[in-house]
Amino acid sequence: MYKKWVFLGSKMDSEGRNQKGHPIKKESWRTVMSLAYQSLGIVYGDLSTSPLYVYKSAFAEDIQHSESNEEIYGVLSFVFWTLTLIPLLKYVFIVLRADDNGEGGTFALYTLLCRHARVSTLPNGQLADEELYEYRKDEISYGYRDFGFSLKSVLEKYKILQKVLLVLALLGTCMVIGDGVLTPAISVFSAVSGLELSMSREHHQYVEVPVACVILVLLFCLQHYGTHRVGFLFAPIVIMWLLCISAIGVYNIFYWNPQVFQALSPYYMYKFLKKTKIGGWMSLGGILLCITGSEAMYADLGHFSQLSIKMAFTFVVYPSLILAYMGQAAYLSKHHILETDYRIGFYVSVPEKLRWPVLGIAILAAVVGSQAIITGTFSIIKQCSALGCFPRVKIVHTSPTNKHGQIYIPEINWTLMLLCLAVTIGFRDTKHISNAAGLAVITVMLVTTCLMSLVMVLCWQKSVFLVIGFMFFFGSIEMLYFSASLIKFREGAWVPVVLSCIFLVIMFVWHYGTIKKYEFDVQNKVSINWLLSLGPTLGIMRVRGIGLIHTELVSGIPAIFSHFVTNLPAFHQVVIFLCVKSVPVPHVRPEERFLVGRIGPKEYRLYRCIARYGYRDVNMDDVEFEKDLICCVAEFIRTERANASDGNNVNDVPEDSDNDGKMSVVGTASTNLEGSIRICDDENGLSTELEEITVAVTSPVPRKRVRFVVPESPQMERGVREELRELMEAREAGLAFIRGHCYVKAKIGSGLMKRFVINFGYDLLRRNSRGPTNGLSFPQASTLEVGMVYQV
Repeated sequence: MYKKWVFLGSKMDSEGRNQKGHPIKKESWRTVMSLAYQSLGIVYGDLSTSPLYVYKSAFAEDIQHSESNEEIYGVLSFVFWTLTLIPLLKYVFIVLRADDNGEGGTFALYTLLCRHARVSTLPNGQLADEELYEYRKDEISYGYRDFGFSLKSVLEKYKILQKVLLVLALLGTCMVIGDGVLTPAISVFSAVSGLELSMSREHHQYVEVPVACVILVLLFCLQHYGTHRVGFLFAPIVIMWLLCISAIGVYNIFYWNPQVFQALSPYYMYKFLKKTKIGGWMSLGGILLCITGSEAMYADLGHFSQLSIKMAFTFVVYPSLILAYMGQAAYLSKHHILETDYRIGFYVSVPEKLRWPVLGIAILAAVVGSQAIITGTFSIIKQCSALGCFPRVKIVHTSPTNKHGQIYIPEINWTLMLLCLAVTIGFRDTKHISNAAGLAVITVMLVTTCLMSLVMVLCWQKSVFLVIGFMFFFGSIEMLYFSASLIKFREGAWVPVVLSCIFLVIMFVWHYGTIKKYEFDVQNKVSINWLLSLGPTLGIMRVRGIGLIHTELVSGIPAIFSHFVTNLPAFHQVVIFLCVKSVPVPHVRPEERFLVGRIGPKEYRLYRCIARYGYRDVNMDDVEFEKDLICCVAEFIRTERANASDGNNVNDVPEDSDNDGKMSVVGTASTNLEGSIRICDDENGLSTELEEITVAVTSPVPRKRVRFVVPESPQMERGVREELRELMEAREAGLAFIRGHCYVKAKIGSGLMKRFVINFGYDLLRRNSRGPTNGLSFPQASTLEVGMVYQV
């Protein structure tokens, strides 16, 4: 659902992409097997530990275990068919095909819909973004009477439907965050529950809770070290656990009840519900925990390949889980009279001589599964923040070599730890925690089914009858489990509902405030005619240096600029309006990173630069970003005249408004083969061998000082050379980063709800979130804030 480790090296080397951006299947069997092995530790840690608590949750006071075995056979039949229909049929054969340029998860489905229908709520979207490599989609020719065309038109016409779609995606995201609280609690608590077999019931609860809390605290305290140091242990631990439970399952089947295979018949589900009635229906809330973690197969698609994930589940995980559940059922079918009801858990079916080794392996497997969901929660919150749906947080990249996906968010980590400890200490048993976890799991799957149905219509152009069949078949199964979980609202299922409501309110308030703030910027931006009336000097003294003005606008002059120049007598000789924005694609290629344009005549030395990032991209640090920023502006200056004379140049895209002129797509410094400037990195100062550097060079390790030099080229026009030289001189004089410090207030006369949301909710979140340029991290000494009050 949520795990975000990276093993991209082997995948990207073996998997290319065609012109439409779809993966080209070129993996060797060795690569596929390697990825399948790695996926066992990353994707299936959560799903593999479900046998620890499924039977115990299913029989928790709702139904009794009788000598007829109809109850245990019915539960086994439900487990078997649930694992077969949901993870195997739905995810492996259908959902995994709905990838967003190789990426998966809730946001992948949402962004696919945003690209095939204009339903995105990002306010600063541009037509130029649709030319991105990963944005491109298959050309679909809708007929005017086609259902897909009608649905697309309705979604684009009504804003309320677009908001409902966003809320649906955010609801799934919030339930994922709730699962990040509940899964570590139930996994670790169920793993240490093996201690109950070595002591009385009166004493074991006083030992289990402290031990579980200690393990959870250690787990969250280790998060800032990152997974790259211990990730190589994940797959062996999970494989050892799967071998362990499958071997014990085979032993129990042949030793206790070889006839347990009969329970795989769906007839036993009917007998189970007929005999247990409402009690059996309520027990479905515990049975559905057997598919906890199934969403991970889709969410982690970007780190592996479809074939490797399918192979790992179909040939390793699925048979191991079926054997484990059958083995437990075989043991319980011959042990009807247990000393106490709580001993119906996993460990009672383990041979007594193996219980302590199995306990150790189970705790390690539970930690691996918990680690996966915690790291995945970090990743999904980063995606929400990138798309303007979550307050900005501090993101720490834990891997020194491969940053993608391996992140740590301190605020979220400690929040999850406190909530997880509160759940563990507050409930002190697996019954209530499993009720809560079950509702979170099945809600995410319902959201996936709904979004997947829209993808099948809008993106795959499937028959409406096929889509209705998909939604009815899987939706009815999931609604059955959802109702069984929801009926236990007062017995623990309220926890994910409350957590989701809290996070959903936070996301809604932040998104609403962000949209209103951007609308204020658009309404109050300065006309280009006002700028032209000031003349080349802008009516003030132009001093040496570069003024880098941060703005959310993709066109027009931001109000903070006019506010600045009308109150201060001087400004920089070179001005760059910088917009760092997210686009609804997973990644933006380096050669498509920047859009650069000119504002006004050349003598004004005003430029606009838009840096585009995907929702899973990693923002560059200040040294690399500054280097690429200067290089892309210089490359724009060098190629501007050539592009102007070539009207069909694909790198030119028109501005959206204000006649700011055309903008060019310019890559990072490392992608410019013909460098218009030379770059020198040196920790101790300036290099004496500048003439040897002829193209832009990007160092893998950021240096403390960067110098740019205009090369002597007879082919370069004099005007271009002078403008480049002035840009380099301004850079040497220093760069000042200017950003607005806004105070957002509701307009006088606004409604009570709007005033509460803006004046209290959004203002509270804004004051406690990171600054808008945290990803760039410019030094505070060169940063200037311009205060403004936004009346929205």
